[in-house]
Amino acid sequence: MLFNGEDLENWTIFVSNSETDPEDLFWVEEGMITTSGKPHGYIRTNESYSNYKLHVEWKWTEEPTNSGVLINVQGKDMIWPHCIECQLMHEKAGDLVLMGKGAGVTVRDSSYMITSEEKRYSVIPKFEDSSENPVGDWNSYDITTLNGNIEVVVNGVIQHIGSDMTPTEGTILFQSEGSAMQFRNIYLEQL
Repeated sequence: MLFNGEDLENWTIFVSNSETDPEDLFWVEEGMITTSGKPHGYIRTNESYSNYKLHVEWKWTEEPTNSGVLINVQGKDMIWPHCIECQLMHEKAGDLVLMGKGAGVTVRDSSYMITSEEKRYSVIPKFEDSSENPVGDWNSYDITTLNGNIEVVVNGVIQHIGSDMTPTEGTILFQSEGSAMQFRNIYLEQL
């Protein structure tokens, strides 16, 4: 279990606005990690992981906007760090977003790679139409990474499969990027 349902032990909160108390951005409420969504920031694991199956459930508690599950996060704490993002933007869950120089993946017959910090983002759309549940209902993400391969499943629907992914190791984080939401049942199976 990455989240024990009681406190944020083993997690670090990063906030974009130094005037905001991190505990006002992320907190535990009724066994769930809750975020206000404002300002931008994230909560990340203190440990680094590779080769795993990650399960996380999320729901929007207000008008849905944007968020993400960022995996294989490397480098210093910053709002959009070097990583692979499994998108949580409303109706875009399952998109992959490459962030930072060196982030890359091959999907179907196309290879994607960020080659400079000046253009440090690339969005690779999900395979299927949105498989998200209605706002206010719980959704599930199952993200599997193994030896540079990735599979992204949203509510039982395979939305992405890729190979040659870089980076292949790092921390895991959940974003605060617009509106209130909750996360629960966060666990990782090492492969």
